[in-house]
This record gives sequence, C-alpha cells and structure tokens, in this order.
Amino acid sequence: MTGFDLQRRLEGLGVDCVVGAVSKMIKPAADRGRKNDRNDAEFLTRMLSVGNIVPVGVPDAGCEGARDLSQALADAREESQRSKQLLSKFLLRNGFRFEETYPTGGRVGNWTRRHSDWIKSLSISDAAAQKTLEYYVRRCERACEERSALEKMVGARAKEPGWKARCDALRCLKGIDAPTAFAVAAEAGEFSRFRGATSFAAWMGLAPSEHSSGGRTARGDTKAGNKHLRRLMVEAAWHYATCSPHRKPLAPGQEVPPAVRGHAAKGVSRLSARRKTMAERKKPPCAANCATARDLAYWCWAVGSMAEGAK
Repeated sequence: MTGFDLQRRLEGLGVDCVVGAVSKMIKPAADRGRKNDRNDAEFLTRMLSVGNIVPVGVPDAGCEGARDLSQALADAREESQRSKQLLSKFLLRNGFRFEETYPTGGRVGNWTRRHSDWIKSLSISDAAAQKTLEYYVRRCERACEERSALEKMVGARAKEPGWKARCDALRCLKGIDAPTAFAVAAEAGEFSRFRGATSFAAWMGLAPSEHSSGGRTARGDTKAGNKHLRRLMVEAAWHYATCSPHRKPLAPGQEVPPAVRGHAAKGVSRLSARRKTMAERKKPPCAANCATARDLAYWCWAVGSMAEGAK
C-alpha cells in the first residue's frame, strides 16, 4: 500500500493515473483463487479498456495530512483508554480499590485528580510488582499527555480558514464536537463530490446490506466503508437518546450562517423525535442507534454541503 503519494508523483510527471475503488470492481469468481501481480495487471487492464473503473477522489497533501492527524487522535484516545484499563486491572489484581466518597456520601469517580493522587500514593512491598505499577502509571500519564496534545492540534487546525466553515457548521449538530467535525470534514474532503446524502452514508458504511430474492426481504449491517467515521457517527448518535430537540448553542468563536444553523437545528429536532419514536416502539437500543447514526450522516452531508456553498 503506497497511499496517494504515488498517484500525485505520477500526475506531477505528466502520467495519467486513476485510483480505482476496489469495492466497485466486478471480478470473476474464478480469478479470486489466482491472485498474483500478472493476473491483477491483466484484470485492471481489462477494466480500464471498457471504462469499468470507478475512480476514488484523491485528496491533496493538505487534506491527507488532516486525515492523518484526525486518525492519530483516534489512535491516541484508544491508547489512553487501553492504558487506563491495564492500570485499573492491575490494581484490582493486587487488592487495591478506590472507595473514597464526598462529604455528601457520593462516590468519587475514577480518573479524577483525587483518584490519580491515590494511585501515586500506593506502595507494594514486592519490588517487581512496584516496578510494574510505576510502569503502568508512566504509560497512562504519557498516553493522556499525547492525547491532550493532539486534541489541541486538531482544535487549532479546525479553526484554520480552509476548515473553519465546515467544522463550525457540523458542530451545530448535537453529538459532534470539534474533533469529530474535523474528522468528518477531513475524511470527506469535499461534500460536493458525493451524489447525495445516501451516497455519503453508504461511503461511511452506514447503508444496510441486503440479501433479498422474490418475496423475501432481508436486510442487515455492513462492514464496508470508512471505519473511522462510522465509529464516530455511532458514538455521536447516542446523544440523541437523551438530548433535547432544541437547537445547539454556539460555542465561543463559532461562526455559522443563519441558514446553515437553522437547517442543523431542524436536523437535531428530527433526529431527537425519530429516536424517541423508536424507543416507544421498543426497538433495540443498538439497532435504534445505528439507524440514528445513518440519519445523522445524512444531516452531516446536508449541513456540510450548505457550508461549502456559503463560502
């Protein structure tokens, strides 16, 4: 895998180069068991000769760098969570439990300042176990520092002229903050390159799969598409299970045209109402959330397209 750098180098040399969408290529079943460079080259040549290659949008270096930064933040968050889990389970195995309470009787939460001070005050008689504890503490601190640094970098990049309009517009949707808005804008590149909201959701992998024939209709989930954005959409959709249908207030420094903000407010109201309807119909929470995530992707495309048109 060479990424898009090879395509940009070839274009710079005056050589036409098209990056094809593998998921759109119709490959004979007989060729699936004979994969090598020669067969792949012949297959691609045949596809090009009949115009059966669906090109992929190639981002410029700045857009690809923004994507890498967003995905690095996602990796840092996963590493931070993983480090906390390792430290927590190590403490449980060694009989340490954080049970401090507030004067009112409420329990002090984990990973607060008091919880961190409690961990640093611990001491284990066994030298090997003490070294292990120190290692996990250092790992956790380093992961949290790296995550915070990347969050600041993403926040600063989202305020740059090339990204601010789209990011500010996307942040009008509840469940979407600056890092998520920046990820959606960076991965999409230009919302106008998609035919419509359905195409955008399918690109994320939020369109349902289907295996229907005759009078039988069967639909399910799909694992195709942009995994990074699909996870962010599913996480953001959980907000609509409890949030109000009212418009989201603007954050300091957020600038959004009235038409874009009004359309986003309409999306928040409809998403909240639809999630409430699914809950009343006793739809399983996970299924309802995936359906909400798909609808949220529709509104992201709509709001992002309006922001591009308002530039």
